[in-house]
Amino acid sequence: MRILIVKLSALGDVIQTLPVLKALKSARPHVEIHWVVEPPAQQILEGHPLLDRLLVFPRRQIIKEKNWGLLRDFGRSLRAFSYDVVLDLQGLLKSALVVAAARARLRVGFANHREGSPFFYNLKLPPYDPDLHAVRRYLLALEVLGVRASAPVFTFPPLPDPKELFSRYGLQGPVAVFIPRARWESKLWREDGWQELCRKFEAKGLTPVLVGAKGDLPYLIRLKANTQAQILAGLRLTELASLLKGARVIVTVDTGPMHLAAALGKPVVALFGPTAPWRTGPFGRGHQILGRKSPCSPCFRKVCAEKSCLNRLEAEEVWEACQKLINGPV
Repeated sequence: MRILIVKLSALGDVIQTLPVLKALKSARPHVEIHWVVEPPAQQILEGHPLLDRLLVFPRRQIIKEKNWGLLRDFGRSLRAFSYDVVLDLQGLLKSALVVAAARARLRVGFANHREGSPFFYNLKLPPYDPDLHAVRRYLLALEVLGVRASAPVFTFPPLPDPKELFSRYGLQGPVAVFIPRARWESKLWREDGWQELCRKFEAKGLTPVLVGAKGDLPYLIRLKANTQAQILAGLRLTELASLLKGARVIVTVDTGPMHLAAALGKPVVALFGPTAPWRTGPFGRGHQILGRKSPCSPCFRKVCAEKSCLNRLEAEEVWEACQKLINGPV
């Protein structure tokens, strides 16, 4: 049997889909698994031991450059194999079009997927509970194949040695990784909170490391002001995973690398405001979820003038949550 998984983006969603690989291979050792993904999330799937083939769909490049040759090449690579089953775990129009192009015998997705995507399925799964955590939702889709996973297992391709990565970037001593950026402005904690938290870690002999994309560098430089924090911007995802593996604790807003840290089994202090941690929080036990109750939370708004759910959160509260994880088993 050959199965195609369609999970294009974003990083957090791709990370939360990883247990599907382990569940499929454990229940059906001889199944051949292919996956369609978009850049840059491909980096966390390249060389994955449970994947037989990775197809990269350069959708944004095609649209930006109007490069129809790239689209034609992707279509040819997609149709180079015939599929018994294609699983749409994205549930949007862009993924449904990939599902249609794959020409599989069974085209599977949830009946309450969005943007008209169920129109392209010939096997519609019952609507999922929107309050079900994304990790469990993706595994639920496997039941149509008779596959049930008792406990989600995250597996990764080979990652760089944290010691080698620490040496390369000159990181000294135990480190705490801070992930302060997200696509939504409403998910961001105030800058002085991060700065105060940096100083609290420094006073205890732990090095704060601020991470983000290359475009986040000006923001990270502002956070570093009056602290001894180090900045690492623009790491490859495999390098970021290695850094997270070597950290004592991770403090993060609701963003893709948060899911990467949790999937690696690291202790996470997650700052949540406009989104729902029971749906998309760090998966697993022992993590600390912080935020302030607000009548409007979760609002799922990308921009908010008040952000009382996050701005009223004090650095001392975050520090205390970090101490609980640092002093416990890691």
